[in-house]
Amino acid sequence: MDLGITGKRALVCASSKGLGLGCAEALAEAGVNLVMNARGEEPLLQAAQAIRDRYGVEVETVAVDVTTQDGQAKLIAAAAGADILVNNAGGPPPGLWSDWEREDFIKALDANMLAPIALMKALLPGMMERGWGRVVNITSQSVKAPIAVLGLSNSARAGLTGYVAGTSRQVAGSGVAINNLLPGIHATDRAVSLDSGVSSQQGISMEEAKAQRAATIPAGRYGTRQEFGAACAFLCSQHAGFIVGQNILLDGGATNMTL
Repeated sequence: MDLGITGKRALVCASSKGLGLGCAEALAEAGVNLVMNARGEEPLLQAAQAIRDRYGVEVETVAVDVTTQDGQAKLIAAAAGADILVNNAGGPPPGLWSDWEREDFIKALDANMLAPIALMKALLPGMMERGWGRVVNITSQSVKAPIAVLGLSNSARAGLTGYVAGTSRQVAGSGVAINNLLPGIHATDRAVSLDSGVSSQQGISMEEAKAQRAATIPAGRYGTRQEFGAACAFLCSQHAGFIVGQNILLDGGATNMTL
């Protein structure tokens, strides 16, 4: 399918690896020029060059911490005029409700709610003026069904979801579609971190921890960054303009719900 976005320009956050990289690759395959962001410069440069070599698109890199005001300012300046925004950030660490203090919640909100909102506020006006834009926020399946050990993530991502619910309906008439992608477990560093926690807590191997988690997924496996990226690219396409304010699960059926 021709996604109809060749020549568009996208900012993809946290895109040196994992789901963000999957989104960047899929958009590049569709002919989209990229502004790629991550905190670590070397992995970011390597990922960007691999995309240039494979897809022949223009790629600019901005190695900053998007949770800081200085990082946001640099990223916004580099992405001025972007047609597509993919918000993404690693999730906060797991734990128990009694583990977290105010500072832990502030860090989670900065990364998983306030930074995405800041980027939307900066880039949406230009999209609306041009009459076309796409925003995809990578959140979590925990928005639909909370995961007890991910209370920090549950809280911050639910806040972002509420913001998007209202904002998406205010900008849709200007040709801008905002939606959220809710990943379950994918084969990324996040999965390794969670499986490491289970391995340590239960005294089992990483392979056993992964098999144990995969058994809870009807698809029987972890997702891949490539299939996640393809879903993101479709939501950014010319064909997705009537999809507004939705929370779309990509979890292999793990979230057991009817609606």
